[in-house]
Amino acid sequence: MPHHSVLIDVTRLAARLLEGKRPTGVDRVSLAYIAHFRPRARALVRHWGRWMALSPAASQRVFGALLGEERNPQFTLRSQVAQALVLRWGLPSGAILFNTGHSGLDHPLYALKMQRHGLRPVYFLHDLIPLTHPEYCRAGEVQRHRQRLLTMLHTGCGIIVNSEDTARALLAFAQENGLACPPVLTAHLGLNPLPVAADGAPIDSPYFVCVSTIEARKNHLLLLHVWRDLVTRLGAACPKLVLIGQRGWECEQVVDLLERCTPLRHVVIELPDCTDAQLARWLQHARALLMPSFAEGFGLPVIEALAARVPVIASDLPALREVAGDLPHYLDPIDGIGWLEAVRAFASPEHPLLQRQIQRLDSFSPPTWSAHFDRVEAWLSGLRMTGVAEGAGLSA
Repeated sequence: MPHHSVLIDVTRLAARLLEGKRPTGVDRVSLAYIAHFRPRARALVRHWGRWMALSPAASQRVFGALLGEERNPQFTLRSQVAQALVLRWGLPSGAILFNTGHSGLDHPLYALKMQRHGLRPVYFLHDLIPLTHPEYCRAGEVQRHRQRLLTMLHTGCGIIVNSEDTARALLAFAQENGLACPPVLTAHLGLNPLPVAADGAPIDSPYFVCVSTIEARKNHLLLLHVWRDLVTRLGAACPKLVLIGQRGWECEQVVDLLERCTPLRHVVIELPDCTDAQLARWLQHARALLMPSFAEGFGLPVIEALAARVPVIASDLPALREVAGDLPHYLDPIDGIGWLEAVRAFASPEHPLLQRQIQRLDSFSPPTWSAHFDRVEAWLSGLRMTGVAEGAGLSA
């Protein structure tokens, strides 16, 4: 990579740390970029309209806080940002700016700030789901994500995506809107190794896990209807369903079933606040990971499960086939009978369907962050890092 000054926009990560929230999949990508580029990068924080590039020393403290290296990360973050507000550190003109979490890109002023300071942005695009599947998103998210994409296309020196499926959707959006697309790099996400799982299963009963925020796109509703049927058929022999993830949005029917459906009360376990160590233990001893999503940009839980040699039953989506190959047992996300039969099959340790997947798991080589950044560094070295065009990114 050429020896340019490097900024990393950590505003989203900082806000979530101060709110006490655990990292999402998007956040884990941003943390990986901090871990890789921190020796040559400074932290950018946006606060009340001000953009501050922290000093090299302050940046290292903030990076350490975000990566969990500080004893009191929230205090470290607040103190370093407060110092930056007082000292009024400016932005290095011509620096490369990494925005890996979509933060701020839905506001047209983001482009104006970059233009004013001659910054050269490189974006990470996680998916186009709000545009391809708007029915699963919050109100207003279509317009916000559209503006994010316009900002990326108008101002980006380059865009990194997590899958060829995301790249195809991005190029289609650019073509539909008559826009040129900056250079695009597909680089599969690396796997953050989970801690070594504690000995022994967390519960005595057989169980399946679903790892994701509870939202309409993730299709928890299908799983709950499957389990209600299983309880009727199997009674006390019904395996447990473990939902690992916080409750999100547009999921009222799921919440109603979780809180008011008596047959599910003793077979569904909800874990909204799960540490990595706890996740590793629940995952390691599960009969299978379930991912019945309607749309995915990458599907990190599938990779985590396969790397832990845990079988997977997943929706037949292009992004999942791209990163997981033919290892999972794929089903249509609306095939309720198919999911019911698959769960019953995988609940039996000797079932041929389960055993065939277990035998194939040894052939899986999970993607690594090292390989990801090898591709990123080589790609960045070949980019022509021009500044932001005047007036870029302003059309909504």
